[in-house]
Amino acid sequence: MLLEALGSVLIGLAVAFAGMRRFPERLPARPLVLATGPVASLAGCLITRAVMGPGHWLAILLGALVVGVALLSLLIRPQTGPVRRSAAV
Repeated sequence: MLLEALGSVLIGLAVAFAGMRRFPERLPARPLVLATGPVASLAGCLITRAVMGPGHWLAILLGALVVGVALLSLLIRPQTGPVRRSAAV
């Protein structure tokens, strides 16, 4: 269980860094994003482990990834400035 928890925290950090690199202007302060990623992934790991049980490490890490991405996506602010709209076809 310790390796699953450590793996999920590392997944959360990786997702947070990737989000900050991809959407730097749309995410809030850097410390908030770097704290939310690992905590969200750890929560996803614990929830998935409670549902699946021990021995399903791949599914547990996948659950940590999904919950981490989902909670980090809630931090993304709407884009400000002019909105480009495509022509209706």
